[in-house]
Amino acid sequence: MNATTEIVLPGLVEPAGLQVRTRDLPAPGEGQVVLRMEATGVSFAEQQMRRGKYYDQPPFPFVPGYDLVGTVVAVGPGTDPALRSHRFAAVTKTGAWASHLIVDAADLVPVPDGIEPAAAETVLLNGVTAWQMLHRMAAVKRGGTIVVLGANSGVGSLLVQLARHAGIEVIGTASARNHDAVRALGATPVDYRDPHMHAKIRELAPGGVDAVFDHVGGPGYRESWKLLRRGGTLVSYGSAATKDEPGNGMLPVLKLFSRLMLLNVLPNGRSAKFYNVWTGKRFRATTFRARLRDDLTQVFRLVGSGALKPQIAARIALPEAATALELAESRTVVGKVVIVPQP
Repeated sequence: MNATTEIVLPGLVEPAGLQVRTRDLPAPGEGQVVLRMEATGVSFAEQQMRRGKYYDQPPFPFVPGYDLVGTVVAVGPGTDPALRSHRFAAVTKTGAWASHLIVDAADLVPVPDGIEPAAAETVLLNGVTAWQMLHRMAAVKRGGTIVVLGANSGVGSLLVQLARHAGIEVIGTASARNHDAVRALGATPVDYRDPHMHAKIRELAPGGVDAVFDHVGGPGYRESWKLLRRGGTLVSYGSAATKDEPGNGMLPVLKLFSRLMLLNVLPNGRSAKFYNVWTGKRFRATTFRARLRDDLTQVFRLVGSGALKPQIAARIALPEAATALELAESRTVVGKVVIVPQP
């Protein structure tokens, strides 16, 4: 039996309220493995969960952690023993902030040799999200132009790189202190604090853009919609603007989803879509897993070739997860804050 050290989110607390506990981990069941965590990370989902605002989070207390990279150290009955000692990535939604955890073998995606765990973690959930939004939902063609809100974020920085690799021009919003980093990624930066931000974007793309990738939500979605040319797509994948609002975490998402659907009835040739990485898993699990595996494999291939450079903001040991969460919430870093095992 393995022991696991894990980070517990006990309720509505500040990052300092996270708890560290150690417990015995049961043996994996049929079709399961035990992964020894080598890298996990802080995504916007954990920031929302801390506030009780992630729309389908489990009841408190629970172990957060949306994804991880780790090595298989034990397999359950009916699971291929050849998986043992190999490195894999997995998207879990919760539970990954732990030294060891049990994962369904069907959810494992091989991590290629030559990609270190922290780099693989940085492009795991964020990379799949960026790839699927750009290539599956918006399907922007070479020569097009897109707007990425939060171009210095974990997802945003990967969206910029994927788009530039595909021959797409990018306008990226970020605070002024991050403009040099956004330029280095290949995007034209615009200050998101500028009250005339949308007007400046229209000056850069007077004919409209092919897609806007918006994690902000709130009333600003209307301005994102207005930036589109005919045939363009608004891809919404969050509601950061409402993260501090009191009340049920599901309500802002439902409001945003309904507003996006209403936009689609307007006869102007534009479309609005809501992205969630879990779409389809409940009813088409096999298809969902195959699509995730295919897309993440493409992302890993680009990392391996050097075309996609993981943006690791910091590496922080698991027992210091509170520090990792505080840093991610500070919005002062470029890329993703990665949590690694205790030295």
